[in-house]
Amino acid sequence: MDRRSLLQVMGAAAVVPFMGGSELKAEAAVDGVDKDTVYELRIYHTPEGKLEPLLARFRGAERGIFERLGMHCVAFWTATDEPLKGRTLIYMLRHKSRAIADKNWEAFRADPEWVKLKATSEANGPLVEKHESYFMSLTDFSPVL
Repeated sequence: MDRRSLLQVMGAAAVVPFMGGSELKAEAAVDGVDKDTVYELRIYHTPEGKLEPLLARFRGAERGIFERLGMHCVAFWTATDEPLKGRTLIYMLRHKSRAIADKNWEAFRADPEWVKLKATSEANGPLVEKHESYFMSLTDFSPVL
């Protein structure tokens, strides 16, 4: 995906309300967000007709597995413009650190509930044909997500 397409898809993220400096520090302390916190932007490209089953999997158990394993779900989006419309899920996770993110994903891939859910939901073929992942840290002027 080129930068322009990614920015078009991420337009919804700009709607997050801005918070001032002291509020940012207060919220960060409450949420446990600190300088080590990383955000992971994930983009899933689905085969034709597979976006709805993928969304159903996330509406169901997948988000719960993430949360149980310490992977905080920030937000989920679907693309509104072609050529990504109807074929793309974009979501963001928050992890306590980059190293913990790696451990979270390792635990997720081995989780028996996930292994069963993936096998069941993909009985008629894979739901994702390509995925992208980007790890990011907040700037000092960003609202906490």
